[in-house]
Amino acid sequence: MIVVLLLIMFGCLLLGFPMFMSMVLSGTVAILVFLTAMQPTTIIQQLMNGINSLPLLAIPLFIFAADIMSAGHTARRLVDLVKALIGHIYGGLGVTLAGTCTLFGAISGSTQATVVAIGKTLRPQMLESGYPQADVDGLIVSSANLAALIPPSVTMIMYSVVTGASVGEMFIAGIGPGILIFLIFSVYQYLHARKLNIPRTKKTTWREKGHALLHALLPLGFPVIIVGSIYSGKASPTEAAAISVLYAALLEMVVYRTVKVKDLFRIALSTGAMTATLFILLASGQVFSLVLTYANVPQLIAGSVLGPDPSLTVILLWVTVFFFIAGMFVDPLIAVVVVTPIFSGPAMAAGCDPIWLGIIITIQCILGAISPPFGCNIFTACAAFDAPYTKIVKGLPVYLMIMIALSIFLIFFPQVITFYRMFL
Repeated sequence: MIVVLLLIMFGCLLLGFPMFMSMVLSGTVAILVFLTAMQPTTIIQQLMNGINSLPLLAIPLFIFAADIMSAGHTARRLVDLVKALIGHIYGGLGVTLAGTCTLFGAISGSTQATVVAIGKTLRPQMLESGYPQADVDGLIVSSANLAALIPPSVTMIMYSVVTGASVGEMFIAGIGPGILIFLIFSVYQYLHARKLNIPRTKKTTWREKGHALLHALLPLGFPVIIVGSIYSGKASPTEAAAISVLYAALLEMVVYRTVKVKDLFRIALSTGAMTATLFILLASGQVFSLVLTYANVPQLIAGSVLGPDPSLTVILLWVTVFFFIAGMFVDPLIAVVVVTPIFSGPAMAAGCDPIWLGIIITIQCILGAISPPFGCNIFTACAAFDAPYTKIVKGLPVYLMIMIALSIFLIFFPQVITFYRMFL
């Protein structure tokens, strides 16, 4: 059955079928032909169950807030702030891009939104300053992934739905690795720009720094609202997402007046299209996951790959391998739905902290998002910058190696992830 399931799915993909149709069709054939004890109505039930979860409501709300801010001046104000503070050092524009992606990630939670909003703002400036195009595109695609680690994070919400882990704890745990990635990217940008002798921008005065900070002060309230409300117990992640939409609307429509009431329909339509795509994928992934569960695929893979008594390190290393490969071919959220159940049981049995496992999985998902052949951030950059695929991927290898090294580091030093528990 497993062979037929995979043949149908990959055959549909080769014929040009959308990913959700490939999963639903292969799952339906498996249920009707091999799992005859299961009622056909189970397919519809699983499609509904895949999106019937209250925490998932936070996803469209965070996306809507990000779309409102992308239509306004929030991204530019954050760019101006980081550029005023560190733009004058070697690689200053590169560090500015990574830093702004970190800040914007604390607002949007979407890697694709970060690619478009920050990339379109800084990419022309970096190219004019003498940065090689491959380096610029590679940095944009890779730094945008910080949005998946710095709260809020759509990937973390999905992992919490699948495993029952705390969304709030996942958000807090992602801050340490996210800041660490930003620092590593910044050091690389400094050394690389110094090697290439890329001209530095003019150093700003303290008055200009203060002016930039004043302009960005209100956008910087997003992380405080989201993380503070969740961590303090004042709001659930879904409630924090709703508050972020209201805050974004007030900021862009009332304070900055860059978004009009008539623009909300267009923005909401864009949010609806992206949300529908994600939820269709999640629903179809639930059907595929159910078939794999009934076919004992998680147990078969765990038994054949992990062995009878695997250590926690071995399990986490295999988690990185499986998720990295899965992320190269499917949307990260689908990888979370399908692959997480395979390893979560053995990992928990070996004494793994579910939050630690969640951050490891999140990092592998964002690794897959920038990995050829089908990394989703790569295609987002191709569309946003009107650049060929080959030029976008040319600058990615160094960032892939950094992320892989960091993944291994976090397996052996989980304290970077669970640091927040010292303050509880």
